[in-house]
Amino acid sequence: MKNVGILIIAMFSATIIGCDDGKVPLGGKVTYSDDGTPLETGTVGFTTDDYNARGPIQKDGSFVVSSEKPGDGLPPGTYRVHISGAERQIGISPDGVAIMEPLIDRKFISPHTSGLTLEVTPETKDYSIQVDRYVPRKR
Repeated sequence: MKNVGILIIAMFSATIIGCDDGKVPLGGKVTYSDDGTPLETGTVGFTTDDYNARGPIQKDGSFVVSSEKPGDGLPPGTYRVHISGAERQIGISPDGVAIMEPLIDRKFISPHTSGLTLEVTPETKDYSIQVDRYVPRKR
């Protein structure tokens, strides 16, 4: 009976030790390309054909990537990167809806137009992103 207990403990320990899911912890910072100031809001998204993860942007421009649990990072691979939710309120419509304006060039909103990619390897630790400011069109 004692041997069975030792076997169960050994199997449990091997399972815990072997639970490395291969994800690489990853963080970074988002700044404006014109002056290096941080983007203070939004979410950085990382996308493949079958995987998505994100990192909320903090006031200092920093982010930490989470997929299944906070800060767990990304599996190795190539990711398309985009930024969502980087907006500020510029008014309120007559029916009480917030009128929002982007803080960054609209191309960064989609993973297909941002031009941002990241190759994640076990050595990848951080990913700095520079974005262009939104410039309203002249009417």
